[in-house]
Amino acid sequence: MIGSSSSAAELIAHLQTLRSENNIAGMARFGIVTDTAIGISNPDLQKIARLAKKDHIRAKELWVSGIREARMLALYTFEPKRLTATEASALAADFNSWEIVDCAADLFVEAKLHSLIPDFAADKREFVRRTAFAMIAGTAVHRKTDSDESLLAYLPLIEAQATDPRNFVRKAVNWALRNIGKRNRACHAPALALAERLAASTDKTAHWIGKDAVRELTGEKLLARL
Repeated sequence: MIGSSSSAAELIAHLQTLRSENNIAGMARFGIVTDTAIGISNPDLQKIARLAKKDHIRAKELWVSGIREARMLALYTFEPKRLTATEASALAADFNSWEIVDCAADLFVEAKLHSLIPDFAADKREFVRRTAFAMIAGTAVHRKTDSDESLLAYLPLIEAQATDPRNFVRKAVNWALRNIGKRNRACHAPALALAERLAASTDKTAHWIGKDAVRELTGEKLLARL
């Protein structure tokens, strides 16, 4: 029976009993890296995480296994208040999939590790750079008490990396820009101005990011909500 006293080895053994080749094939179709996958959905992993509860040391042991599901379970069971910037940077060095990045970004935001965003954005590794913009996107939605000014301060980072053509970076840059613009009226105007500037760019990637953001930020439903 899985519970708070379960060890990393016991949790991994339990995960192995749930292996599904059909699920692994399905994950691959969504661009999820399946080299070490067992084939367990994230909702099912979240159920296991609720039973296992938070355990920072055990989460680190799960992560070291390299197994996709064990790493997702680790991200669900790290203790945000105990996670350090050094630990987060070490995790980021192992990132190899967009889903791992996006889950970790939520954890890093909850752990208030925003100081890492500029370093992650400057990092040349695709999934580390994606982490910066996934964190910005998450902050815009989940950190209601953060000031608008702190979010708008990320716009220069967005502009600086808007020419990175790598798929998982450009999509995250676009995501971050759109989420800032959708936050409220005060954030909308500066984000839309940047989106329009990027849309006018001769750079193919920047143009795509800007054009897509302009389309969403000028939508009737959004404007009515703001």
